[in-house]
Amino acid sequence: MVIKATICEIIHNGKILLQRKDLRKFGGGKWNGPGGKLEPNESPVKGVHREVFEETGLEINSPSLQGILEFYFGKKSEADWTCYIFRTERFSGEPVNLGEGELRWFKLTNIPYNDMWEDDKYWLPLLLEGTNFKGHFIYDEKGEKIIEYNLQIVRKP
Repeated sequence: MVIKATICEIIHNGKILLQRKDLRKFGGGKWNGPGGKLEPNESPVKGVHREVFEETGLEINSPSLQGILEFYFGKKSEADWTCYIFRTERFSGEPVNLGEGELRWFKLTNIPYNDMWEDDKYWLPLLLEGTNFKGHFIYDEKGEKIIEYNLQIVRKP
């Protein structure tokens, strides 16, 4: 069964808020936007609001869905994860580590791609440009290296 999740890239004053996931969590040690698994029957929009608040204490406003990505760990017919990628520049509060991992603002010119999931270097620049996208990434079974991917720009009507 496909796991559905969200990521929210929070942009403010030329910086992006990233979280280094706790080593005991999926993706542990990697920097990523805050987010997580959707609850049963939860919409991606409700889920991104809930996840960002649970992980950072921030209340986000008007998140924009910019991408949908499917992730496979090994070649198979069904994705392991479907991830809804959001962006917002509007939020209230101050980020607080609530147990999911360290939070840090990075300059948009100094994003730590080498310490992130490998796929981020392909789609995050599109998100930062305001471009919508969809795609899939096939990693090896250990989730360490991309073995195939397809990423497409989606034009809104």
